[in-house]
Amino acid sequence: MAGVTGAQRIVLAMVCAVAVSTVYAVQPVLEAAGADLGLSAGALGWPAAAGQIGYFAGLVLLVPLGDLVDRRRLITGQLVLVAAGAAVTALAPNGSVAMAGLATAGLFAVVVQVVVAYVAAVSAPGERGRNIGAVTSGVVVGILGARVLAGALGDTAGWRAVYVVLAVLCLALALAVHLVLRPDGRAPRPGTGSTRRRYTRALGAMARLVVTDRLFRGRGLIAFFLFASFGTLWSGLALPLGDDPWRFGTTEIGLFGLVGLAGALGAARAGRWADHGRAQPVSGWSLALLVVSWPLIALTEPTLWPLVVGVVLLDFAVQAVHVSSQHLLTTAHPERAGGVIGAYMAFYSLGSALGALTSAWAYTAGGWWACCLTGATYALLGLVTWAHGRFRVRNDRAARAVDLSGV
Repeated sequence: MAGVTGAQRIVLAMVCAVAVSTVYAVQPVLEAAGADLGLSAGALGWPAAAGQIGYFAGLVLLVPLGDLVDRRRLITGQLVLVAAGAAVTALAPNGSVAMAGLATAGLFAVVVQVVVAYVAAVSAPGERGRNIGAVTSGVVVGILGARVLAGALGDTAGWRAVYVVLAVLCLALALAVHLVLRPDGRAPRPGTGSTRRRYTRALGAMARLVVTDRLFRGRGLIAFFLFASFGTLWSGLALPLGDDPWRFGTTEIGLFGLVGLAGALGAARAGRWADHGRAQPVSGWSLALLVVSWPLIALTEPTLWPLVVGVVLLDFAVQAVHVSSQHLLTTAHPERAGGVIGAYMAFYSLGSALGALTSAWAYTAGGWWACCLTGATYALLGLVTWAHGRFRVRNDRAARAVDLSGV
């Protein structure tokens, strides 16, 4: 295998960052966008939900295409369509058109998973984890950096400028992908049938993973709880920071994305650890760290330093587990990495949505402490899921050893 060059890693990490930003950038400017588009207070949740709904649909319907067609061409085309969705959002005359644009951008933002599958396919085995870690760092950069960008642009140039910038960046990256990446050179195997038939089979294979693959089930469930915990923090953090005694504005709240970014980038070595066979233990202690981060995050008075430390720890833990999971799954299923990653990320999407919904409910019911207890509970469930999987693996190994000994 020729591997992935440094320039290619940078371009693909930027693709991940910009594409996923189109799903999350609306959150810091939601009130301004809603007022401009004529949305009532009760309808403000729909613009944020539209991107997530489109993203979930893309995970199920579009990601399997990455196992059937040339991924360089697919990445280029999807970036152009993300740009179209962002442009529609920027020019929308009303809420319905804006939500259609956001859903379109979210639908094709699953280019992120095609990127991961491309990197897994062209990387040398000893560099797969490192390369996956590098490009998926861009996902967290996009999720958290979108808050900083949107907060700053929203206060200075208006919320529509956020989507103008994202549309331009997507088009520029589409050109860069076409110039920098090489075709992955895959051709259909003899006897595999038409593309439509292979696509139908790929969808069926995604569904069967949940039923037949224990590693996938475990990692999917861990992702569900992992990103429910992550979503609880980042969907609810603006509430205590915007309230007494801090009363921060949109720009100041958005800057907390830089704190999370420091933690996420600190986990870039998780891919190297996975390359050395440590994906499972890294997942275990990172999930334990995720649980520990929440008591710190709960402390917002009289100083915010414990919260800052807790956010760094949380984002470090989330990224370390996320990279480890994708390394394990793409190694176990190298021939259908796209479909496996798409199915895995469906758990991510559902978990993120659950975290967003329950954080608002918990804050209304019991304040920031209740919100943090909810996030910690999700983290603990993820750790229990990991421990249960490790226990079953050890039992299976012990049973096989007994069988081989003839006892």
